[in-house]
Amino acid sequence: MNKHNFIPRDISWLSFNARVLQEANDPAVPLKQRIRFLGIFSNNLDEFFRVRVATLKRMTLLGKKNMHLEENPQQILDDIQMIVLKQQSEFNRIWENILQELEMEQIFFVDDTQLNESQQQYVKKFFDEEVRNNIIPLLIESIPQFPYLREKSLYLGVVMKKQDTAYDQKFALIEVPARAVGSRFVLLPSEGEKQYIMLLEDVIRYNLPSIFSYFGYTQFSAHIIKVTKDAEIDLDDDLSTSLIQKIEKGLKNRRKGKTVRLTYDKEMDAGLLEYLIRKLCLSRRDNIIPGGRIHNFRHFMDFPDVFNAKENRRAPILHPLLLEQARVTDVILQKDIMLHFPYHSFNPLIDLLRESAMDPEVVLIKITLYRLAFDSKVINALVNAARNGKDVTVVLELKARFDEEANLEWKERLELEGVKVFIGFHNMKVHAKTCIIRKRAGKKILQYGFISTGNINERTARVYADHCLLTSNRKVMADINRIFDFLEGVKTDFSLLDNCKTLMVCPNNMRSQITHLINKEIKSAKQKKTASIILKVNSLSDHALIGKLYEAAYAGVAIKLIVRGIFCAVIDREKFSNRITAISIVDEYLEHARVMIFYNDGKQKVYISSADWMVRNLDHRVEAAVPMFDKDICNEIQDIINMQLQDNVKARILDKELSNHYVISNESEKISSQLETYKYLNTKTNFSSVTSGK
Repeated sequence: MNKHNFIPRDISWLSFNARVLQEANDPAVPLKQRIRFLGIFSNNLDEFFRVRVATLKRMTLLGKKNMHLEENPQQILDDIQMIVLKQQSEFNRIWENILQELEMEQIFFVDDTQLNESQQQYVKKFFDEEVRNNIIPLLIESIPQFPYLREKSLYLGVVMKKQDTAYDQKFALIEVPARAVGSRFVLLPSEGEKQYIMLLEDVIRYNLPSIFSYFGYTQFSAHIIKVTKDAEIDLDDDLSTSLIQKIEKGLKNRRKGKTVRLTYDKEMDAGLLEYLIRKLCLSRRDNIIPGGRIHNFRHFMDFPDVFNAKENRRAPILHPLLLEQARVTDVILQKDIMLHFPYHSFNPLIDLLRESAMDPEVVLIKITLYRLAFDSKVINALVNAARNGKDVTVVLELKARFDEEANLEWKERLELEGVKVFIGFHNMKVHAKTCIIRKRAGKKILQYGFISTGNINERTARVYADHCLLTSNRKVMADINRIFDFLEGVKTDFSLLDNCKTLMVCPNNMRSQITHLINKEIKSAKQKKTASIILKVNSLSDHALIGKLYEAAYAGVAIKLIVRGIFCAVIDREKFSNRITAISIVDEYLEHARVMIFYNDGKQKVYISSADWMVRNLDHRVEAAVPMFDKDICNEIQDIINMQLQDNVKARILDKELSNHYVISNESEKISSQLETYKYLNTKTNFSSVTSGK
C-alpha cells in the first residue's frame, strides 16, 4: 500500500501534543488546569524523546528501514526537530501569558534577582536548613570522567569568574534536588493578598556565593539544562538468564542510555554550552533545543494550590445498581454492571476484591496487572485474600514502560505473602485487563469478575476515562479462564487462545475478527443497506486496518472515528465523499477507552477493548475485547459515544493537514462531552435513588 496514504506516526503524535498545548492556551480552562496542561505537554514530550526519537536514532545508525514503518527515519527526525522548535516557541508564549494572569490573581513568581530584604533572609534560611545538605556541586573540568546526568533531573550549569581577570573561570554542575526537598516550588511569606513563589533552582542561584565561597570566585552565572536519554530496555537473548534478570540488567543500562536531547536556557554561557555538547557526544544535528529560564515543566502538573478560586472537582458517582449498599458480588451475580471512570467511583472494584478476600466461599482470584497506584489498594486486597487462604494468582507485566522497577517490587511483596505471580513473556506484553473470581455456593461453582479498557489503578482512574464491565456471564468467564490458562503456562503455545469464542483476543484473532466485521459492513453497503462503523481508540496507526477503513468508505460505509492520540489515516473528505469523519477530544479527563460499534445489519455489535489499533497491540501483546450482551449497557455506551461525536467545545477535526481546528457546529448549544457524560450518568443515579425511595 502506498506510504503516502498514511501520516507518519511520530508526526501525528506531535500533532496530538499540540492539542494538549491548545488546552493550556484556552482562557475558558481554569488557570490551574492550564498550568497542568503545560506540565502534561512537557512530560509527554520527554517520553516521546526517550522512546520514539531514541528509536528513530537507532534506525538511522543501523540502517535497517524494515525495523520501522517509515521509509526515511532521518527525514522524520529532521521534521521532528522543526516541529518541536515551533511548539517550544508557542509553549514559551503561553507561559508568559499565564504569568501575567497569575499576577492579576496576586500570585507572583520571583527569581534570585527580585527578592526584597525579608525574602532574602527567608531564602538564606531555607537554603541552609532544607537545601544545602542535598546538593553536591561538581567541578566538571576537574573530574577525569564527565559525571552521569540523571535523566529526569534538572541541573544548573554554573560559570564562576574572578573580578580581576576574564580568563580565570570554572564550570560546575549542581543537580536541583526537588525530590529530596519535597517540591520544586518554594512558597515565600505572603504580603497581604500577594503570594510569592520561587523555584528551587533560583534558591540555589541566590546562594551560589555561599556554596563556592572557599574558591575565591566573585562572579556567578547559572542556567538550567536538562538531558533526555534513550529509555528503551534491550532484553538480550541469553537463555541462561531469567526475564527478571534481563529486566534488572536493562534498567541499569537504561540509566546509561545515550543522550537524545539537550534543552537549555538560551541565555547560557556559550563556552559552557559547547563544553556540554562535546562531553555529551552530541552534534549540531541532534536535538539541542534552546528555551527560556524554566525547564522540566512536568513538575507543574503538581503546581501548588495558591489560587483564590478553588477547583471544584466533580464528585464520583455511585453506580445506580449499587445504591442499596448491597455487596457488589451479589449484584454482579444477578446483572452486568458497567462502570465509567472517572465519572463513576472506583471503589466498587476495590470493594469487590475486598469482599472476595473475606468471603469464606471464595476459593480463587486471578487478575492481570499492568500499572499500579503507588499505594495500591488493589495489592492490599489481594494480599489479604492470600492471608485468608484464597488461591490468588497475579499476572504482573514487568515490562510496563517506566513501571518496571515498581512492578519488580510489587512482585517481591506479593510472593512474600503467598501470591502466585506470573510475569508474562520475553517478547510480548500482557496488556489485557481481566479478573476472575471463583466461589463455591453449595454444590455450585460461581464465576464472576471484570474486564476493563484501562489499568486497575485507583489513582489514574480519577483522570483517565475508561469503561469496566463487571460480569458473571458464563461465556465471558470461560474465555477469561482460557486466557489465564495460557498466561500461566497450562498450555505453552497460542492454540489455547484460539478456543476463545466470545472475547476477541490478541495476538490470535482480534485482527481477523475486526477485519471480518468490517467486511460485513462493506458487503451491506454494496447491497445498498445501512452500514456503519464507530471506532474510539487512543491510537490508530495499523496500516492494514486503516486500509480496510479506506476500502469500507469507498464502498459506502459511514465511518466515525474518535482518536485521542496517534492518527495515521489521511482523511480526504472529497476522496471519501465525507463518509469518514474523525475527531480528537482533549479535555480535563484523558480519553483512554477503546470502543468498537458495528451496525451489523441492524443487530449492532458493541465492544470495549484494551487494545489500540496499532501493530504492537494487535500482533505483539495479549489483549482482550468483550462484546456487550446487556441492552441497557449497549445503549449507555452508544449514548456516551454519541455525546462525544456531538462535542463542539473540546473536539478537534483530524485531517491530513494536522490543523487541529476545533469542530464548529451550526447548533447554538455548546456540547462539552465530558460535562454532558457526567450529567447523563448522574441523572441515572439520581433517578434510581428517587425511584428506590432513598
